[in-house]
Formats: sequence, structure tokens, C-alpha cells
Amino acid sequence: MKKFRVLVNGEAFVVEVEELGGATPAPAARPSTLPTAPVAAVPATQPAAPAPVPQPRAAAPNDGAGAVVAPMPGNINDVRVKVGDQVSAGSVLVVLEAMKMENEISAPAAGTVKQVYVQKGQTVNGGDILVIIR
Repeated sequence: MKKFRVLVNGEAFVVEVEELGGATPAPAARPSTLPTAPVAAVPATQPAAPAPVPQPRAAAPNDGAGAVVAPMPGNINDVRVKVGDQVSAGSVLVVLEAMKMENEISAPAAGTVKQVYVQKGQTVNGGDILVIIR
């Protein structure tokens, strides 16, 4: 048996893990209580993987004012507006398919469609600009 100290939500626990392969020793007696005071973390033997680098996105005019962005990656199944259309808050602008589900992307506020950045059949990433409304 090998003993390891494991941190779970900042609380330390000592666990025993049995090695498989040879003769199995008899199980050790289980401790009646677990430690209550947090114990310093045991340093990892390997460095943590670096965080993923965010991919650049298309820039919207005027620092993204009025930009409607994709909430998740997916495919554009339908574009229901064109440049110059007047839309009200809640109007469906684009239908985005993600994980076999169609998601209607709605206008956050009333305004005029100034730019449409996507077309039917296009694949988008989360955060990509779909439509500009002003």
C-alpha cells in the first residue's frame, strides 16, 4: 500500500492506494477520524499545462457597440435579417446550431441592422461577431 495526501477543496486527506500485480497484503485498519486542519499542498512533480491562448476575433466598429456575438461555437442555419432592417428587442437575427440544437440568437435592443457578418452554412466560434445593430 502507498499513502498519498490529497487536497479536496482546500481540505487535506490521507489516502492509501493498493498496488496491483503481486500478492495482496491485508487491508490496514481505517483511521477513525480525518484530519481537520488544512495541510500545506504537496508540490506537483510536473508543471501545470499553460493556459490556452485565446484566438483573435473580428473587430467590430466603435469598440463592439451594438455587436451581437455567438454565445458558443456552431453552424449558422439561418440568417433572418439583412442590412437596413429595423429590429426590435428580442427579434430573432440568426439561428445557430450547436450540439444538434438550434439556438435563436435575438437582438438585445431595438435598432437598425448595420452589418451582417455571417451567412447560412458558415461555421462560427464562440464570441465571433454575427450582426451589428445601432
